[in-house]
Amino acid sequence: MRAGTLGEFGDKRRAATGSTLFERVMETGSLVVRRLGGTRAGEMAIHRFLSAPSVTTQEMVETLAARTAAACAGRHIIAVQDTTEINFAGREERRRGLGPGGDGVSAGFFLHPVVAVERGSGDVLGLLGAKVWTRSDEYVETASRARPLAERESVRWLEGAACAEACLADAASVTVVADREGDIYAAFARRPPRIDLLVRAAQDRSLADGSRLFARPEAWPELARMTVTVPPSGPGRRGRLATVALRAGQVVISRPSQGSDPADPPQITLHMVEAREIGDSGGEPPLLWRLLSSRPISNAAEAEEAVQVYKLRWRIEEIFRALKKDGMRLEETQMEKADALFKLAVVGLAAATRTLQLVNARDGSTRPATDVIDVDLMPAVEAIAVKLEGRTERQRNPHPRGSLAWLAWVVARLGGWNCYYKPPGPKTMHCGWAQLAAMAAGFLIASHQ
Repeated sequence: MRAGTLGEFGDKRRAATGSTLFERVMETGSLVVRRLGGTRAGEMAIHRFLSAPSVTTQEMVETLAARTAAACAGRHIIAVQDTTEINFAGREERRRGLGPGGDGVSAGFFLHPVVAVERGSGDVLGLLGAKVWTRSDEYVETASRARPLAERESVRWLEGAACAEACLADAASVTVVADREGDIYAAFARRPPRIDLLVRAAQDRSLADGSRLFARPEAWPELARMTVTVPPSGPGRRGRLATVALRAGQVVISRPSQGSDPADPPQITLHMVEAREIGDSGGEPPLLWRLLSSRPISNAAEAEEAVQVYKLRWRIEEIFRALKKDGMRLEETQMEKADALFKLAVVGLAAATRTLQLVNARDGSTRPATDVIDVDLMPAVEAIAVKLEGRTERQRNPHPRGSLAWLAWVVARLGGWNCYYKPPGPKTMHCGWAQLAAMAAGFLIASHQ
């Protein structure tokens, strides 16, 4: 329902096919080509589109990033980056151009997106960038320190921060957040000047005074206690609430003796927050976050804010979950060639992000609905929205007309949500989006007769 979603690709027909493919992914909640195509002719059209040399992941990503950048102007932005593996274990015999996945045996590739999240609301604003790659068949797992940084896969964390700086020139502030894989000395040493970093520490680094990083909080006073929602640790597990004690202070970390670039400074001054769970963890591993920040943290409010910002990293995990086995099932697609798979992965990433925007908006986002649909479709959506409201207060749309939350309510209702019981999730949103697309198309046809 939005033209030019993925790019122009040098041809109006290819641009239209790209938009149609995106909408089909949104409507079906699937990346399985047979389902997306509907017919043999539809399948072949998708294959031709994804195989076209003029259709590139770079243009897709740049198109999506430009739209996100516009939505981020003037806002305080958290740029979350992380890596996921798309593994075709048991289905790799026909995959061409893919190297070994993380297990070193199964065919697979890797996807590293950067996602913009509004600092205060937690709203997902869109994609800022994405890197897709596969390993060569000759890939051998070696100590990363034995190779120059430019030749390591870990350089993606520095590229993600650079991408955030380039895209978010008009944002009020930008903080790049990463999990433990992003704990790289060079990332702090080469931090773009307009970018702050918040990274969960993975390495017990040497400090300038000869002590070790992980032992330093023992000398710091407890600043506060707060409750943290811990996501489920795996399928079939439940999330929980954890009470954590917060400590914070300044640390001066030393440049690693091995594998570092002598051009990087010998020391870097950072700030660290330790969030350590206290009390009973219910049999789960106790929560322990050591967060390294380029911003000063000296009191309880700043320590709590750092933890709240790091919690927003879970947004990208939700996107990965929607993209893979629990959602669009990218790992079950029939695409065989690596380049086409990469393009399909970016399409799926964009659709998963859009779905998460709708799911998150259900709780009251004030962003305009036109962030995700064309303004020309608003009359159709408004007409449909009126028909969905019931007689009781609970069955009326409680959100301001034209807001993203208002649109999410409409989509959820069309997807079968009855306004009671649990809030609508991704599957409901996919079903509702399909219904809305069909009804909006019919409305537009009728209105032009």
